[in-house]
Amino acid sequence: MSTPIEISRNILLQTYAEARTAYPAECCGWLAGPPEGPVTIVRACENQQSAGNHPTVADRPAETAYVIDGEDLMALNRDLDGDTPPLVIYHSHPNGQAYLSATDRTVATNPPEWGGGPAYPVQQLVIGIDGERVVEAALFAWSDDEDGYAEIARYEGAQV
Repeated sequence: MSTPIEISRNILLQTYAEARTAYPAECCGWLAGPPEGPVTIVRACENQQSAGNHPTVADRPAETAYVIDGEDLMALNRDLDGDTPPLVIYHSHPNGQAYLSATDRTVATNPPEWGGGPAYPVQQLVIGIDGERVVEAALFAWSDDEDGYAEIARYEGAQV
């Protein structure tokens, strides 16, 4: 099982604030820092789901899916080799639940013809937010044993 990348409460609260700003749509972005952590940077992205570019659920609204903009995605790829690479991709679920959905898992995984495995060498943070508060957040990492993503940490929510 993977070790969770260290995410301070302050960084979590910054992602929670992003989720509140985007609500009722899903927020998205990534967390970066030194290769072994801890996370030191929150890089928020604009959810481009309404443009219909989602690879598997283009017809869903931004309240139930997210797409990181092409320019942001290029920056994420470019930064993978930098001094503070992306360590975690994050997004919110406006239904108040922190889980990695089937769609999330599909998008975060390379297709079998490419060998499977994670699409990016990062962990995945999901923030469960509703109209009142951030209920919870959960962190997921690729598990070779499970041939998929497994929950590796859970975080307390906050009133934001």
